[in-house]
This record gives sequence, C-alpha cells and structure tokens, in this order.
Amino acid sequence: MSWFVYIIEGSDTNLYTGITTDVKRRWHEHLNLKAGAKYFRGRKPKVLVFVEACENRSEASKREAYIKKLPRVEKLRLIQAQTSIPEL
Repeated sequence: MSWFVYIIEGSDTNLYTGITTDVKRRWHEHLNLKAGAKYFRGRKPKVLVFVEACENRSEASKREAYIKKLPRVEKLRLIQAQTSIPEL
C-alpha cells in the first residue's frame, strides 16, 4: 500500500500538511467538514498544491513532520519544485 504526503492551501492561504493512502478520498473528506480535519472548520480547503509518494506509513509520517516544521517560504519552494500533482 502506498502512502502520500500532501499539502492543501486553505481559503486563508495557510498550508495544511497531512498523510493518506488515498489522496482523492482525503480531499473529499476535507471538503466535508465532518469527515475532514478539524483544521478546516472555519476555513475551507482551496486547492491541493503538493503530493509526494512514500514507501510506507512510517516514512510518510516522518516526511509530514519534516514538512510541517519548515518555514512557509521553504514549503512554497517545495511546492514549486514539484513537476505535477494528480488530478482529483
């Protein structure tokens, strides 16, 4: 099973980072306030801006933690360096 780290830009322009095995499903869960992250209660997910595949959950969790610690400018560089993201 593949794991993915993803970044969503919220309606407030903040960047939310998470992990999942199904990016499309998780995106739709975030759009639905009850199934999505509490982070999106009071703001809405605007666009999926980054997706990166990982070998397993452990690697995805480590990568997520690393990305979350980055300053915004570094996250934006990471996003810009990505060549493409899957269409939902």
